[in-house]
Amino acid sequence: MPELFKDKFNPHVIQSMALHFQAAWEGFDQVGFIEFATNGLTDLELKERSKHITDAMFRYLPDDFTMASDILLASLRPYKTEDIYGLTPDNDGIVGWAIMPMADYVGLYGQDHHDLSMTLLKEMTKRFSSEFGIRYFLLSDNKSKTLATLKEWTTDKNYHVRRLVSEGIRPRLPWAMQLPDFITDPEPIIELLETLKDDPEEYVRRSVANNLNDIAKDHPDLAANTALKWMTDADENRVKLIRHACRTLLKQSHPTALQVFGYFPVELKDAELKIKTPTVYLNEHLEFELLLESETSENQSLMIDYIIHHQKKNGVTSPKVFKGKKVILKAGETLNVSKRHPFKQVTTRTYYSGQHAIEIIINGVSIAKSEFQFFLEK
Repeated sequence: MPELFKDKFNPHVIQSMALHFQAAWEGFDQVGFIEFATNGLTDLELKERSKHITDAMFRYLPDDFTMASDILLASLRPYKTEDIYGLTPDNDGIVGWAIMPMADYVGLYGQDHHDLSMTLLKEMTKRFSSEFGIRYFLLSDNKSKTLATLKEWTTDKNYHVRRLVSEGIRPRLPWAMQLPDFITDPEPIIELLETLKDDPEEYVRRSVANNLNDIAKDHPDLAANTALKWMTDADENRVKLIRHACRTLLKQSHPTALQVFGYFPVELKDAELKIKTPTVYLNEHLEFELLLESETSENQSLMIDYIIHHQKKNGVTSPKVFKGKKVILKAGETLNVSKRHPFKQVTTRTYYSGQHAIEIIINGVSIAKSEFQFFLEK
């Protein structure tokens, strides 16, 4: 049976942490820490387990944060350059998922020791990630000071530290506390991402793309205009970053995001949508055909998406966007595009019999719509 994700925090990890804490401080109650941290562990999910270990650290580490920080630093495994994910604490020190509750400990109890806390989080992120721990400081009165530190880290020689800058300030980072100030005003984030967008490491650039995608959910125009700006003189790596960053905007057919990738309003002499299966049943396919005739003397790049307007229980319809295909419509020519859309049972949607519709979107503009009937059974 494969390991459950929550089992990243298990008695062996806790025992290893206790061993290294005790090696760094003779007064550490190793037995008490293990007993407290493992008590009820099996009933908890991953984040709850991490918090439970953090609570054990607060209970058994010294009240003096400076002294506790010395213990934490001494317990870390010497830094190595290999991939840090999938690792667990070993005889050399703490690494991997065990860092998560340690970073939270710093975020919770290191607020009055900003510089020392930044040193701890910087070292911890080299051995896993401090992306959750750093957010406590971005939500505190130390936000400006923390941003200044992160700005310095954008040029740090260690790519894990540079990646922390982007990942730590993502306004809607999954699993983490949201950053309301940055959701309202993401300009401080954009400033840091500008420095990181051409980072030599794909690992860092991927985080930058995810961050800009987060921003797009609340400020689509800002994100799209940033992408448009970044596309100037962009090399292959930056183009890849921008495409990933614009994935939400492209799905929403944001006009500026479409123009970033050369998709402009399409010029058509004729557009005809043919429904080849006007009646569809569950576990069958909607088959349709799109005929497009160009009205320009230039080739046109087309991003063809479609919306299925599903019937709901209350009689209204609910739209769901599906990605179609990217094609070139040559000057003066006619293009025929066929598609089969499956109506199979999925956990994320409940189907209802009745009149549905399909709408074709090309480069962000609706160009055709037609209705069809769907039934759960014959």
